[in-house]
Amino acid sequence: MTSAPVSAHAPDPSSASAAAVAPPRSLAPDVARGLMLALIAVANVSWYLWRSTESVGGTPHIPADGPLDTIAQAVMTIAVDHRAMPLFAFLFGYGMVQFYRSRIDRGLAPGAVRVMMRRRHWAMLLLGALHAALLFYGDILGVYAVSALVLVWWFFGRRSRTLRIWVIVLAAVMALFALFSIVSGVALTYFVPAEVTAEMAATDMGTGFTRPLAYDTPYLVSVLYRLGLWAVSLPFAALMGAPLPILLGWLAARRRILDEPWRHVRLLRRTAVIGIAIGWLGGVPEALAILGLYELPAAAPWMLTGLTSLTGIACGIGYAALFGLLALRLEGRAPADDAPRPDTSADRDLSPPSAPTACPARRAHRTAAATSASSSGPSPRWGSAR
Repeated sequence: MTSAPVSAHAPDPSSASAAAVAPPRSLAPDVARGLMLALIAVANVSWYLWRSTESVGGTPHIPADGPLDTIAQAVMTIAVDHRAMPLFAFLFGYGMVQFYRSRIDRGLAPGAVRVMMRRRHWAMLLLGALHAALLFYGDILGVYAVSALVLVWWFFGRRSRTLRIWVIVLAAVMALFALFSIVSGVALTYFVPAEVTAEMAATDMGTGFTRPLAYDTPYLVSVLYRLGLWAVSLPFAALMGAPLPILLGWLAARRRILDEPWRHVRLLRRTAVIGIAIGWLGGVPEALAILGLYELPAAAPWMLTGLTSLTGIACGIGYAALFGLLALRLEGRAPADDAPRPDTSADRDLSPPSAPTACPARRAHRTAAATSASSSGPSPRWGSAR
């Protein structure tokens, strides 16, 4: 009987001592994921309130039934709506790099790991389609699955500098979309004939239109409606809203920011303060409309959606940083003096080591390999050198 082939990057048995002195795994990624799920549960509450088919502005909230409802909706608009989903996307991207790192450290070949990732994302897409068809047309599993399939194919393995450039490009596109939405809403209000805006206002394309289709028809018919509503919104959400936080998650994972939060305390503090401040301020305009302090144009209730989506990404990443600091406090770990500079040898996510004998624990914790660079030859790389 022949033995199974072993990857050229299999861990060296002599690395046991190095693994023994490695710092214990941080709680930060798990704490962030757990609190993220709690926020998503809160964010989805408004979708399951059936007292009215009307919605408030461009939100899923129904008209408030008293001051407590109004206050709760305003708080959710500022702190939860459009904030929990970007946090999900950021941690999803972070987990993709963690998954790749763990499989490489177990000795799997890079190509095999990428195949595993594609299979996981196709499975997510299937689960998302089933979720949308059977239960909820606002499913997000499919959104992140499509985005991951595209991003892994096109970006996974590119240099961090390339990812940062694309982060700036995507943020600029979203900022332009937010500005265009606001300007369009103002133009519709002041420069379009009243009869035209009245006709537009009478055409409800929000939850008042989609909910009856998705839930007030016979179940088998509603399956087709839900699947159709999900499929229509899927490409835009997957290619417009999800890529930016996923790429930011990749960049954070390359620097092990949540894996080793004690090395990045200053960065985490700045990110938490600035990100959450931007996110909450970005939610104030829509919250003021919910409080009744002004009315969004009836013909353009969507005019603030771009603003809340863009600032929500900043807020979601701020929450991730805050949860990292919380985990650091729970662990009782003292902050390190300085974070190590990013390792250029790991610039392409987790490039295979420069020498076959380099141990996974040393790669993971950025200590030098025992084998000299002169004897290792050229560094093997996975992915294309784009």
